[in-house]
Amino acid sequence: MTELKILILLVFVLSLFMKPTSVLSAYEVGCIERERQALLKFKQGLIYDSDILSSWGSGEEKKECCKWEHVECSNKTGHVIRLDMFSILRGGKISPVLAELRHLNYLDFSYNDLRVDNLEWLSHLSLLKHLGLSGVNLNQTNWVQPISKLSFLEELYLSGCQLGNTLPAFDIFANSSPSSLSVLDLSKNDLASFSMNHSFLNLKELRLNDNQLNEFHPQSLEQPSSLEYLDLSNNKLGGSLPDLRAYSSLQQLALSNNQFKRLAEGIWQLSKLKKLDLSSNSLEGTITEEHLSSLANLDYLDLSYNSLALKLSSDWIPPFQMRTLYLRFCKVGPDFPKWLQTQESLSVLDMSFASISDTLPTWFWNLTSLSSLNLSYNHISGEIPGQSSSNVGFSSPVDLSSNNFSGPIPIFLFRSIDIRLSRNMFSGSISHLCTMSTPFTAEVLDLSDNQLTGGLPGCWILTGFLELLNLANNKFSGEIPPSLGSQIRLKMLHLRNNNLIGELPSSLKNCSDLRMLDVGGNKLTGTIPQWIGTHLTSLTVLSLRFNKFHGNIHPTICHLTDIQILDLSRNNISGKIPECFNNFTSFVQEGNSTESTRFYVYPNVQNHFESVPYVDTYADNVLVHWKGRESEYRKLGILKGIDLSSNKLVGTIPHHFAYMRGLVFLNLSRNHLTGNIISSIGQMERLEWLDLSRNKLSGKIPNSLAKLHFLSVLDLSNNNLTGMIPLGTQLQSFDPSMYAGNSQLCGLPLAECPRESPKPDHGHGSKIEEDDDEFISREFYICMAFGFITGFWSILVPLFLKHSWRHSFFNFWSNIGDWIYVTTMVHTA
Repeated sequence: MTELKILILLVFVLSLFMKPTSVLSAYEVGCIERERQALLKFKQGLIYDSDILSSWGSGEEKKECCKWEHVECSNKTGHVIRLDMFSILRGGKISPVLAELRHLNYLDFSYNDLRVDNLEWLSHLSLLKHLGLSGVNLNQTNWVQPISKLSFLEELYLSGCQLGNTLPAFDIFANSSPSSLSVLDLSKNDLASFSMNHSFLNLKELRLNDNQLNEFHPQSLEQPSSLEYLDLSNNKLGGSLPDLRAYSSLQQLALSNNQFKRLAEGIWQLSKLKKLDLSSNSLEGTITEEHLSSLANLDYLDLSYNSLALKLSSDWIPPFQMRTLYLRFCKVGPDFPKWLQTQESLSVLDMSFASISDTLPTWFWNLTSLSSLNLSYNHISGEIPGQSSSNVGFSSPVDLSSNNFSGPIPIFLFRSIDIRLSRNMFSGSISHLCTMSTPFTAEVLDLSDNQLTGGLPGCWILTGFLELLNLANNKFSGEIPPSLGSQIRLKMLHLRNNNLIGELPSSLKNCSDLRMLDVGGNKLTGTIPQWIGTHLTSLTVLSLRFNKFHGNIHPTICHLTDIQILDLSRNNISGKIPECFNNFTSFVQEGNSTESTRFYVYPNVQNHFESVPYVDTYADNVLVHWKGRESEYRKLGILKGIDLSSNKLVGTIPHHFAYMRGLVFLNLSRNHLTGNIISSIGQMERLEWLDLSRNKLSGKIPNSLAKLHFLSVLDLSNNNLTGMIPLGTQLQSFDPSMYAGNSQLCGLPLAECPRESPKPDHGHGSKIEEDDDEFISREFYICMAFGFITGFWSILVPLFLKHSWRHSFFNFWSNIGDWIYVTTMVHTA
């Protein structure tokens, strides 16, 4: 008996050693030669970077295709069972030679810009479980039949295949028994309608987002109890929300960006639902406790961009624990929702534009799981406690802008990656930013439009992550710290309208990625630094307005070829306007409104319940003296202009200004410019605002100025202009004050110009001209008389000769007379 036990143990031990040996022997056999050759032929039709398929080859050292990248073989047979080419190629053609890979169970060519003539070869891959063809144009391909023969297929990805209306509504797998398909992705195909049949009973995930669907028939799916994920977002579905009560297994439902108007009861009865997105529709009505009482598993809810109101009692205890809640543009207020106190797992909260007029309760800052917060554009007031909030740490955006918060800014808010506290009443210093126990790692810091005081922190060298810094419209004083130049990733710097003094620190030239530099409205001194033009060549906006800069405009500023707004107004700048302004190539092009938005990515926050980064936008702005008043302008992509007003500039207006066809405003007023207005100014066809007032310009107003059809503001007053104002619809419509102070200027809207007296006749030249005029006049009258006689008789003679014409003619004029008589009597009655 003992010997038998020992023998069994020995067999068991030997079996453990034999298993890896069998694996090794399989690899020693190598991949199947027929399949290796098929892969090599397939490779010949592909376009790729040199290192992508470097392991594929026919050499001896590359003979083992089972070791090639993106290829996987069976350990037992050596057959290729997986070919994963997801988004690694630059183009090419899918070859039918892949039919040789008959043992494939995973095949993915998605997002490679590949072409395909036919897919008949797919029917030979009968063992396929996963097929990805997303991004492959199948519009002219017969793809339905080959795919319908894949009876073991579990996952089918056909996103962005340009299927259009070619997709059959019911017969994708109509001839087959209920298939094993569990995932179907038909997104981004411009489909107009979709229905399902009995073959989709095992479907767990259905993606129909980003189509043109105006119809979806959930009732056509028999017993759809297995469906867990349904995405119908970004379509044209309208009316009431679909009745999905039969889909009792649904866990994730996305219906955003459609045209739904009415709430429906069915959705609120899906007790297994975890994630629900109804954002960006036209839904109206009130969400009550009854709607939410059955959603015990809900952890993601997005009702944003609808006309919904939440009416929930203050003592209501939700059955769920929410992680992500978006209620943007929903009516939540006026009171702050007390039921949020129960949501201990809440990580992302957006209740912006929610009509809240309350103070934040102290318990709110005890929600330690909160990492992203947006309460902007409400009327929330009060101070934010600093001591009791030490456990709160925002790892993602915190936006409290456009409220009525007051008091000092607590230090814990500076732990966020994105801090937006603008348009409040925060006060005090921000020097404690330098005493934080954890490093300051923010990428966006916007504290503009508050009542902050003191000097700017001098510890910027301790961090280098800032991309946007906006401290505008506060009461900061002192000099700009040189350490700010250590923020080499900085793209936007706004320090306007403070009490800053001194010169611009030369260390700012290290911020070579700067696109916007706005330090207007301070007390900065010195000359305009040359390094702005030589180092900050990516600038699109440069505003040094309303400071104390002096000296000339150095030609190096002309290196800013991408500049869209150049504002040097209200300084003490002297000298001539550089002749190199024609280097501003962006002024030659018409604007694009999309250029005004910057995107920032925060990987810690997920959006649309997918594993993709949350993306937020920051619409930047600049302060300009626009059409007579100071305005913040946000559409920076279409606003292009130059403001050099209120300085001490001399010389003439450079002629190359006329080439700036994309310029929207030009303000050169209140200088000492001389000479004429450039004659080709009419070429500046996008110009809306032109101010040349209070200079010493002379000569006539160019006729081409009347061709500026977009011109809505013009001021040429207080110059030495002479002659008649050119005739044009717009030039005569401006107020006379816009031409005042030019004593020799005349014509509408000013006084009429005096008529020139006739010149006396001196010599034969005048006589010849007079004789020519007499001859032309005589010829003209003779031709006019002859034409009148001919035209008169050409009408009268047919009326005498043709009875029907005569009858119609007099009948027509009789009807006209009757109509005039009746109309007159009606109006006088």
